[in-house]
Amino acid sequence: MIEYKNLMLLGTSHISPESILLVRKIIQERKPHYVAVELDKGRFQGLMHPESLKKKRMSFKELQKLRVSGFLFVLFGAWIEEKLGKMVGTKPGAEMKTAIYEAAKIDAKILLIDQEISITLRKLFKTLTWREKLRFAGDLFTGLFGIGEKIAFDLRKVPKEELIDTLVEQVRDRYPSFYKVLIEERNIFMAKRLKMAMEKYPQAFIVAVVGAGHQKGIYDYLTNVSSPSS
Repeated sequence: MIEYKNLMLLGTSHISPESILLVRKIIQERKPHYVAVELDKGRFQGLMHPESLKKKRMSFKELQKLRVSGFLFVLFGAWIEEKLGKMVGTKPGAEMKTAIYEAAKIDAKILLIDQEISITLRKLFKTLTWREKLRFAGDLFTGLFGIGEKIAFDLRKVPKEELIDTLVEQVRDRYPSFYKVLIEERNIFMAKRLKMAMEKYPQAFIVAVVGAGHQKGIYDYLTNVSSPSS
């Protein structure tokens, strides 16, 4: 975790039981006025009211924008996260849900700071190169069959900062489009949202629950810009 002015950045793992306990502990002990979460409105509704997702169907126009490859990638990513969550006994996003519930207990307001998922995905599949797609398929194959370099870490815990830095650098090197759209641009988007909240409520204490891979990037942006519009 990192504290900066009236903000605490709390880096989590979306499938880690340790993250749930940490989020609960920090909110109960620090009693923030605002709890920011790495969600947009649509993902917030889906997380808190999953039955609404079953009723909702993507329109043909939305599918056209996302393309078949994009749609399959989203389904595959969700499946992987769910499988990893089952391995450690949690559901993906459980720490975000915990943050929302704990905020309600102390009457803290919720701030949704992430970019709309449909915008993120459209950007991703507009910039993703064939080389990256083929590389992803190759890495997936070698990973499934246990080939190649291995990095060991405990899924039940939040990864250490050194490991996070290593993983982020690997994504940047092997998948520059992934890094730019899924990490860098979202870091900037969330940092701007947080900076606006910090300036709007200077006397309030804000806890931001974000993925561990975003924590350092958001902090670096906050400490290196003078205004949210720069």
